[in-house]
Amino acid sequence: MSEGFDLVIRGGTVATASDVFQADIGIREGRIVQIGEALGRGAEEIDAAGRYVLPGGIDSHVHIAQASGDGIVMADDFESGTRSALMGGNTTILPFCLQEKGQSLRAALQGYHALAEGNCYTDHSFHLIVADPSASVLGQELPALVEDGYTSFKVFMTYEGLRLNDAQILETMDVARRTGALVMVHCENEDAIRYLIGRHEAEGNLAPRAHASTRPVAVEREATHRALSLAEVVDVPVVIVHVSNGPAIDEIRAARARGRKVIGETCPQYLMLTADDLDGMDWEGAKFVCSPPPRDADSQKACWNGLETGVFDLFSSDHCPFRYDDPEGKLNPKGKTSFRHIPNGIPGVETRLPILFSEGVMKGRIDLSRFVALTATNHAKVYGLERKGRIAVGMDADIAIWDPAERRTIRHADLHDGADYTPYEGLEVEGWPTTVLLGGKVMVRDSALVGRKGDGRYRSRSRTGL
Repeated sequence: MSEGFDLVIRGGTVATASDVFQADIGIREGRIVQIGEALGRGAEEIDAAGRYVLPGGIDSHVHIAQASGDGIVMADDFESGTRSALMGGNTTILPFCLQEKGQSLRAALQGYHALAEGNCYTDHSFHLIVADPSASVLGQELPALVEDGYTSFKVFMTYEGLRLNDAQILETMDVARRTGALVMVHCENEDAIRYLIGRHEAEGNLAPRAHASTRPVAVEREATHRALSLAEVVDVPVVIVHVSNGPAIDEIRAARARGRKVIGETCPQYLMLTADDLDGMDWEGAKFVCSPPPRDADSQKACWNGLETGVFDLFSSDHCPFRYDDPEGKLNPKGKTSFRHIPNGIPGVETRLPILFSEGVMKGRIDLSRFVALTATNHAKVYGLERKGRIAVGMDADIAIWDPAERRTIRHADLHDGADYTPYEGLEVEGWPTTVLLGGKVMVRDSALVGRKGDGRYRSRSRTGL
């Protein structure tokens, strides 16, 4: 008999990356086992009439409990970060594991796993940040970790202490070519940034707004072109993360026209913020310091066009939270005197989905299936999460039920991260995920947290075959 479901979601409008239809969903032992009309009874039932039933969001670009420099403390640990993600409709996150100079990648991973174990409200996996590509790391550690399910790693072209030179990037990409892993690249030209910082400092231009003018579009465009060229030399797919502007988008289009496999990603800050936000009074602009920085209205339009036309495959938050009014955060003693010492990053994991749903779906810029692709399905495909990101028989029952009529004004007082502000304070949004299931377990019911920390688990990943 079809009865014997642990849970049935009844009468909702189900959306996948290709279809929208009305159906019941039957769940058993944490998996979706049946989709159809008039399913048998379940031990538990959820009436989803008038609501959208979507895959739980996958945020594949978040920073949690990451080392951030002397005296600087990231605002989220795994408990607060995954709680915030869950309350915003996410069921899986992919934070970064940062390798310190001289540290083995495996030792770094052990530290991050220890921080996450038993503390997560969502499932999680880890990207590796390769900061010290020694012979042993590239020849032994990285290939072994790819075999163990850590199938993506990130390289930086900016930040002293993190950035790799072109030769090192080529060598790291070659490991990806040989192992089937995927390389993510943060594209900004560090030498150009340092030149502009020197010029700004000589002029006494030290306020937060200078962060944006020392990282202009040209710095990102050039590095994007170079990253794509290096990937072409090695012949590997590449993910260009947090793209902020039209000229960088054009580089992705041009590479694809040459037959290259390029995954493009953008973030809410490049749709909703501009460099003018860094001009706030009394150093308020520090709240909006992130890299690449927000740009202008034309860049916002270009990023929306990239979402609408398929240049972007992924919509991520780049959640990188610091407290604002805190000597260990944005307003640390040095940060109060110069933009150079303001920690780079803004919170956003909880607001990512509602912003795109409201500004994209409800305003007619993208349809519901495109929303699902950008926020869940493509993330699972790109990063090898085999049972995630889709509503289909056999998949994990990671589901977010959205009320499209729910109107909210974003206030940090209502959010669940460890920061003390949101860059989207006062933004009115239409639509919110009011019920969230993780592996068939109701974690959020009627916008109230009912799950427990530790319900989220680590997930190994496969090679993507891109």
